Amino acid sequence: MIEAKKIKLVKELRQRAQKLGFDSFGITCATTNPKLATRLDKALKAGWHGDMHWMQETALRRTSPKGLWADVKSIVLLGVNYAPKENPLPLLQQKSVGNISVYARNRDYHDIIKGRLKELASLLARKANADVKVFVDTAPVMEKPLAQSAGIGWQGKHSVIVSREFGSWLFLGAIFCDVELPTSEPAKEICGSCTKCLTICPTNAFPAPFQLDATKCLAYYNNEHKGQIPLKYRAPMGNRIYGCDDCLAICPWNKFAKTTSEIKLQAREELAAPKLMDLITLDDKAFRKLFSGSPIKRLGHARFIRNVLIAIGNSNERQLLSEIEKRLVDENPLIRGMAIWAYIQLANEEEIVSKKAQYMKKEIDKEVAKEWVR
Repeated sequence: MIEAKKIKLVKELRQRAQKLGFDSFGITCATTNPKLATRLDKALKAGWHGDMHWMQETALRRTSPKGLWADVKSIVLLGVNYAPKENPLPLLQQKSVGNISVYARNRDYHDIIKGRLKELASLLARKANADVKVFVDTAPVMEKPLAQSAGIGWQGKHSVIVSREFGSWLFLGAIFCDVELPTSEPAKEICGSCTKCLTICPTNAFPAPFQLDATKCLAYYNNEHKGQIPLKYRAPMGNRIYGCDDCLAICPWNKFAKTTSEIKLQAREELAAPKLMDLITLDDKAFRKLFSGSPIKRLGHARFIRNVLIAIGNSNERQLLSEIEKRLVDENPLIRGMAIWAYIQLANEEEIVSKKAQYMKKEIDKEVAKEWVR
């Protein structure tokens, strides 16, 4: 394609992206910053990825778009604003409700964005006679550095993309293509001396600015971790039952963000501040129904109830003891173990001694039994 036609195509793509509901648009080339491989290698060697073994397994492909697809020449980056109506931080003080990360309070963003990406990619394929591939956070693509190269925003000190227009509230999607397109001006990092996102973290998960140790991150533990959440992170978890928005929500650039116009990304009323009393009673069927179409459904019932029990243990709500007791005999050891911890947080010494004597006699899972003697 001659340059004039490419410029015209980019303009058409930008206009179509806006009509499809994308809030940000940019293009970068497929060659990446060589420092990315060094940074990723450092993080993996330090073990900051925890038990997200797929990061180690896909490291070579992750460091360069060409490692994923040798023919890629240009990458179109798209952003979708998901800013909430209100700052989510005050919800952390409402101990009787569960705090769900802003991005998960309605439909799964993967489902919303991918269809639109495919439509835009089809336009690109037709107009440029190109082969295309679309990705939404489900492949070894380092979307955030690419987004910075494409001018969408810059990676803040919390490692997440920050935008002048949308703060820290952007979902990202990418279209890879095998034709060269005019590139956008890269975004410059302008966090300045601000360190609010680092200092607000309740578990000090940032070894240094722009670095994240997932093994100290609450969102990692209540989203990705499959076992019992380590004891030292249970109290800091507070009422966070899915994700953690602290470092995002505190960002000063959020003052420029407008509430998302995408209805499917606005919080469903029943997920904005669900009562722990209602959540702890959910069986598997009710759980799947409540979170149908939500990313929370991928957790599975057992891990979700594990998270709810931690929130209950931190709630000071003694009236929830009866519901905890029901979970002490749950068939899933993940739930039983966390029910013990929650019970110990809310019960008095006499109640704890009585329950321990009762349940230690029949508990055959050693890991679960350990919870009584911590």
